[in-house]
Amino acid sequence: MTSCARAGCGGTIDEDGFCDTCGLAATTSAPTPVSTRSTATGTLTSWSTPTGATTSSRSTHSSTRSRTRERLGEGVVEIPSVPRRDPRDAVLVDPTVPESKRFCSSCGEKVGRGRDDRPGRTEGFCPKCGHQFSFVPKLAQGELVQGQYEVLGCLAHGGLGWIYLALDHAVADRWVVLKGLLDSGDADAMAAAVAETRFLAEVEHPTIVRIFNFVEHSGTGYIVMEYVGGTSIKDVIKQLREAGDPTACLPLTQAIAYTLKVLPALGHLHDSGLVYCDFKPDNAIHGGDQLKLIDLGAVRHVDDQVSPIYGTVGYQAPEVGKELPSPSSDLYTVGRSLAVMTFPFDFHNAYQESLPSAGTVPLLAEQESFHRLLLRATHRDPALRFASAGEMREQLEGVFREVAASEDGEPRPGLSVEFTAERRSFGVSGPPSAAEIAAALPVSKVDADDPGTVFLAGITLTDPAALAEELADAEVKGVEVGLRLARARVELGDIDGARKALDAIEIEPGDWRVEWHRGLASLAGNQPALARASFEAVYGLVPGEIAPKLAIGACAELAGDNAAADRYYRLAWRTDRSFLSAAFGLARVLMADGRRAEAVDVLESVPETSSHYLVAQLAAVRGRIATDKLSEVDLVLAGNRLSGLELDDVRRTNAERELLEAAYEWSRTGTGSGTVLGRRLVTEDLRRGMEGCYLALARQSSTRLDRIAWVDRANQIRPRTWF
Repeated sequence: MTSCARAGCGGTIDEDGFCDTCGLAATTSAPTPVSTRSTATGTLTSWSTPTGATTSSRSTHSSTRSRTRERLGEGVVEIPSVPRRDPRDAVLVDPTVPESKRFCSSCGEKVGRGRDDRPGRTEGFCPKCGHQFSFVPKLAQGELVQGQYEVLGCLAHGGLGWIYLALDHAVADRWVVLKGLLDSGDADAMAAAVAETRFLAEVEHPTIVRIFNFVEHSGTGYIVMEYVGGTSIKDVIKQLREAGDPTACLPLTQAIAYTLKVLPALGHLHDSGLVYCDFKPDNAIHGGDQLKLIDLGAVRHVDDQVSPIYGTVGYQAPEVGKELPSPSSDLYTVGRSLAVMTFPFDFHNAYQESLPSAGTVPLLAEQESFHRLLLRATHRDPALRFASAGEMREQLEGVFREVAASEDGEPRPGLSVEFTAERRSFGVSGPPSAAEIAAALPVSKVDADDPGTVFLAGITLTDPAALAEELADAEVKGVEVGLRLARARVELGDIDGARKALDAIEIEPGDWRVEWHRGLASLAGNQPALARASFEAVYGLVPGEIAPKLAIGACAELAGDNAAADRYYRLAWRTDRSFLSAAFGLARVLMADGRRAEAVDVLESVPETSSHYLVAQLAAVRGRIATDKLSEVDLVLAGNRLSGLELDDVRRTNAERELLEAAYEWSRTGTGSGTVLGRRLVTEDLRRGMEGCYLALARQSSTRLDRIAWVDRANQIRPRTWF
């Protein structure tokens, strides 16, 4: 044991590298009953132990959009490969269970503890309940199990007992793992192992360890499973801490990449009517560029009311014990694990069922979308968590792209499964009105399973009044009909009617679509503060989507909150360059704050493939010269940018006029050595350039008065000549 390095802690670090006081990792506490409940078939008891976890009760659906990627990092970032270990190197030289980890499997009492400088017993009987315990490996090196599996040694001690490495002589001498029970007298553990084999042998997924067989040997049961070489996520973190920083955690992108692999595996189990119950960093192995979910000892049927429930303090959902484990509680453990992987906090005690605030964890303040995802995944109310592993994965993938873009400035666009693209870009030619923003923001994508979707597809009406009348009297009801009716009311300017239409829609918890449309209605009614509250609520439910951030930024700009507008416009633009409204909005608030160079950089970053590329570049040119502290460098760079644009005659002439006029005003206080649009930065050259622009504008004018006005200006600016 060594002292904790955290200032002011005073705790000690156990053999696993975790503090017993400040909560940098697991505390060594005895398992205690969470709850018991009577069922039709008996009594269900849930135990909070250092080696298992539990979940919630809401029935969920799995998204058909979930998909398994082949490599860690999703092609978004590169995740360092972890060398696969030689199986023989993983065998323990001295397999022992630390005394701090020894508990009675029946009552949870401490057992096998030393006293008076004498070591504790590794075998014996619990002094409280008399139950027999044993922490001695039952299999010796070289022992042959079932006439097939040659034992090579112990790999680790888990929640259900010792884990052994063996060779399967019946199948090409492949490496396998034998997972034994806690002790031979533990009937519950034996039953769990039998149940595990009964249905898990048929579970096949590339990210889930395979179960091959179940055997008995000398009165003890063993599960035979695939050997997975590599390092557990927990040990990856432990190695970082052993390198010198006792509070080190995984880089956020690496932790998210791991989680994106775990979620499809859990979704596969959920689709099979199973719940994992015990996800934590210990139970996933990184080997090469792959991740495997291991330790299926706590997996159970979702409607199993008899089998014991195993859970880990700090990971298990708070409702487990009162309710059966569920897919929702599995997702809770994933959220908790993701938090543990990425920042240090006392997740076993002070924050056993909560998260620290963003004010105390810099990472959460810097990565708001990540924070919001954690809050939803670990919500106390199961109904307000993600509805499925697929849904959580989709949102986490969006957060992943955002985080990666924030780290290196490179955009990481992705196709949204929830929102359409912007209906049009707003604020391109100047500050937009609230109504313009409402008409331009994305809307929710149509749900193909909604009863009104087919009905809406057959409607060809485009006039808002006629459409509203048709939908109001429609016999077919559903969320989609209600949302389309609300949008028609908004288009008519009938904000109260839109809100009534939205109030009539029945939705399930976690369905954000009605709240999004409330925000659009509030914007159309010029109530940006009310609209922002709706968009904030949506952001909390779909933190991986860009649309809510764009909407919040627009509301903040309308309210004069430039700091918030900068933050949310920047999040949107940095991640996905197709959100052009974010670029123009960000440039506006930067200009308003006097950050002209940054605003120009944003406008110049609009890609050439964009329909508003030329508008953005012209705005960048104007932005360079829109200052009282104009420099020669500004003028030259603006001229170079303008010269490289392919413009029609009218736009080019007007842009050149504005630039030459700015250069002329600058030249009246000094001269420069550079050139702008082929003109030296001296008064006479610039006056001739302006004369040419005015005469060109006169030729382009559509009225006689305009032509005369431009000719007069040309005559006034023309340099004096002598004949």
